[in-house]
Order: sequence, then C-alpha cells, then structure tokens
Amino acid sequence: MIYELSNPLTKSLITQLRNEKSAAVLFRHTIAELTKQLLYEALKDFPLSEKKMMTWRGEESFVALDEANIFVVTVLRAGMPMLDSVMQTLPNATAGFLAMQRDEVTHKSKLYYDRVPDCRGKTILLVDPMVATGGSLLDAIELLKRKEPLRIITLNIIGSPEGLERINAAYPDVDIYISQIDEGLNAEKYIIPGLGDAGDRAYNTLS
Repeated sequence: MIYELSNPLTKSLITQLRNEKSAAVLFRHTIAELTKQLLYEALKDFPLSEKKMMTWRGEESFVALDEANIFVVTVLRAGMPMLDSVMQTLPNATAGFLAMQRDEVTHKSKLYYDRVPDCRGKTILLVDPMVATGGSLLDAIELLKRKEPLRIITLNIIGSPEGLERINAAYPDVDIYISQIDEGLNAEKYIIPGLGDAGDRAYNTLS
C-alpha cells in the first residue's frame, strides 16, 4: 500500500525543500522534520508492550514500543538525515546501511556496501528520500527480503507515480509512506518538479 501525507504542514515543508537557495543545514533539518511525520504515520498500528521502570513513586509499568525489534536501514548518502531523525526518536532501534549508486546511462543501481545486521523476524524501516524510477529501492528491498525480516516499511520524501507503482507491483506487502507524490519523470528519469539531487543538496557537494 502507498500512503501519501496530506496535511498543510507537510506541503509547506516540501515547498521549502524545492527552494534551491535553501542552505544545506536547512535542507537536512526539513528532511528530518518530514521524516518524523512519516514515522508517526508508519508506527500508528504498531503494538505496545509493558515496560517496568523506576519513577518518583517507585517501580511502575507503562506501555512503549519495542524498539529492539525495529531496524532502520538507509540508502547512503541521501538517506542519512532521515536515519538520524528516526534514531533520535527511537534511540534503541538498530541502524543498517546500504550504499547504492545509479548509473546515469543505464539508470540502474549498483550495490557496493552492505552493513545491515541480522534482522530476521524484525521490522525494517527503509529510509530513502527520493523514489524516481524505483530501481534503487527495488534493489534494496530485494536484498533485505533475503535477510528474512518480519516486515518492510519504506519512508520516502518525494516520489514519481511510475517508481512507486513499480515498487507496489513488485512488493505489494511492503508499505510505502511518502510525503509527496510528484507529477512524473522527465526523459532523463529525474522527478518533476522534484528537488534536485538530495544527497548533494544535503551535504553541499554540488559541482
């Protein structure tokens, strides 16, 4: 299933991201804020378990998410602000890293780094800001599926209808939470209107 956020704050933050004059620090901050919105939606059906703790009145039990069963996996490097945002909110979750690069001629992605711990039976939050053709995300999902997680949920900021439908068709059991679905792809397979290169904009590596 594909879940698109629709609240006015989300739309305003997306507009802020589109401004090419936004400094890298503001760009990362906005990505982090949007990630938290996506996280709230993605976790709304998660079960709570009882947790004992010492309070000012003595030991008591309260409900909490079982963060130990949540793995947050990012596609480097554009996904780093998203991973940081989730880990700030869920500090006891486990982080994992994938590095994939898109070939600008074939538009296919190549995996060159996999640092995802054993996640068998766990829930994976796969964070990647941009879904253009969907190729990188499909490759990431395929790789993670081989690790036998309980569930995979993707958190994305901007995506094209073509890329999202491609992922949904290939993996209908993967829930996709996205801030904004844009118009589509141009001839070079870039999202229109899009944001530009999220990794370059986040870390001031524009040439």
